[in-house]
Amino acid sequence: MRTVNIFWFRRDLRLNDNAGLYHALAGGIPVIPIFIFDTNILNELEEKSDRRVEFIYAALKQMQIELVMLGSSLEVYHGTPAEVFSQLLIKYSINTVFTNHDYEPYAQERDKTIQERLKAQGVMFRSYKDQVIFEMDEVIKDNSNPYTVFTPYSRKWKSVLTDKDLEPYPNQSLFHHFHKQEPRVIPSLRSLGFRSVDLPFPSQELDEAIVKDYGEQRNFPGLTGTSKMGVHLRFGTVSIREIALKSRGLSETYLNELIWRDFYHMILWHFPRVGTGNSFKREYDAIEWRRDEGEFEKWCLGQTGYPIVDAGMRELNATGFMHNRLRMIVASFLSKHLLLDWRLGEAYFANKLLDFDLAANNGGWQWAAGSGCDAAPYFRIFNPRLQTEKFDPQHTYIKKWVPEYTHLSYPRPIVEHELARKRCLETYAKALKPNAA
Repeated sequence: MRTVNIFWFRRDLRLNDNAGLYHALAGGIPVIPIFIFDTNILNELEEKSDRRVEFIYAALKQMQIELVMLGSSLEVYHGTPAEVFSQLLIKYSINTVFTNHDYEPYAQERDKTIQERLKAQGVMFRSYKDQVIFEMDEVIKDNSNPYTVFTPYSRKWKSVLTDKDLEPYPNQSLFHHFHKQEPRVIPSLRSLGFRSVDLPFPSQELDEAIVKDYGEQRNFPGLTGTSKMGVHLRFGTVSIREIALKSRGLSETYLNELIWRDFYHMILWHFPRVGTGNSFKREYDAIEWRRDEGEFEKWCLGQTGYPIVDAGMRELNATGFMHNRLRMIVASFLSKHLLLDWRLGEAYFANKLLDFDLAANNGGWQWAAGSGCDAAPYFRIFNPRLQTEKFDPQHTYIKKWVPEYTHLSYPRPIVEHELARKRCLETYAKALKPNAA
């Protein structure tokens, strides 16, 4: 039995400029690329027409085309990682399993379990940084503590960045080390228990004109002012190094968004409890959230009577995407106007967002609710009317998603702004005293 190395794709669905894959190929031993449709994850998905599963499936098919042209093949499995690696250890003589880091709590436990099983069989496990520019302890304070405020973190991030950090890995020069084999069949979506979703996915080509104007246009949902690269960065169909390198000379504001990604992943790694339903600021867990399933459902469906809020939710439900400004507005509305637990909104976004990322989603929701690191102060409550006047003054965005907003059929606001604001301030202050700041 010929000895091989395994490369395990997860959040890095590309052959080029892939750190872990580069190191696997550089070992000189034939590399078998694999992907696992992890039933531990799939079984938790409520929708069986999940856009993310379809996106992954499309990315795998594209990689398979490239691998077949190289005389190799991707091996796609369906099951738990433990089950799959038990099969692989019987099927192949494995020297090393290579992969890239994943920082989420489930992924950490999964990788620890797999590493221990492989070690027991004399197989090495190697993991590398790939989905962020800086990770873990690479950008920390001079006293070795992690940053919990973005601005000083971003200054340090930029001060330590070098051209080498953005250099692409020259994977193509090593493609001849892929294991030569006949093409393997990729399981169909139906066999995985999922239905196809007939929706276009955003291009993975970065529009440099959008990036250049990003600072001026990013807050206006009626404009084509955002790159929609989030899903590609989430699943690694593009390299974060490539995007950072291109944006560095075009837009400081856009680069800062990439730094926010690193920041939230750093926070999740240092404070894993935030990924399991806990407030970053522990005192915020004392807030007495209201319970109103009817109001939560109206928020989910985009029927709150606030057009800017409803437009954002309808865009999310229809496309799996929501404009960045709207993510802040609808999150603030749920947690402060309706005084419903931010975790409800976090979970809803987790089910609906095509670019869902635990670190960024949790960070964004806790920012809006005031409970996160470097969060908006609890007394900052977005006024939907003023947000509309400022960022959608011609109602371009609202007209697209809530065309009936001027009709009598459109629902009245489910809560009056000033009353909601007063209720929120009183509830937060009661829970946070004497820490209300």
